[in-house]
Amino acid sequence: MRAVRAWLGAWSLAAVALAGCGGDDDPFSPTVANVAGTYNATLFTATNSTGTLNLLSLGATVHVVLNPDGTTTGHLFVPDIGQEDGELDADLTGTWTLTGSTVTFSQTADTFIRDVEFTASQNSLESEGTFEDTTLHLALAKTG
Repeated sequence: MRAVRAWLGAWSLAAVALAGCGGDDDPFSPTVANVAGTYNATLFTATNSTGTLNLLSLGATVHVVLNPDGTTTGHLFVPDIGQEDGELDADLTGTWTLTGSTVTFSQTADTFIRDVEFTASQNSLESEGTFEDTTLHLALAKTG
């Protein structure tokens, strides 16, 4: 009986400890100050009826800096993977805005980045958009 009480006591203590950590006690609330920073692609895929291409493994890169003053710099590169337009090499200079947890970009370069909304999470931005018959999924991780 003593062993059962000790086990129940330890289990109760563990349950209380777990309840107090890792929950939503401190949820991320996006602000210009905590979203601004340097981001690089960690996931970049193109999916259509023939399957999914991992664009990063094919040599694509996305690097963008969101400055606290609402301006952006950066670069997007997608190698020629047999699409009609060949490779995509674009300057991401422009502006960004934050509304709630939604980040939008305005850039001169005609890329999908200015056509989709990104969701801001702690140290990341993520978006997905469908263009004609292809869905692009881009996740950016904050590196600085």
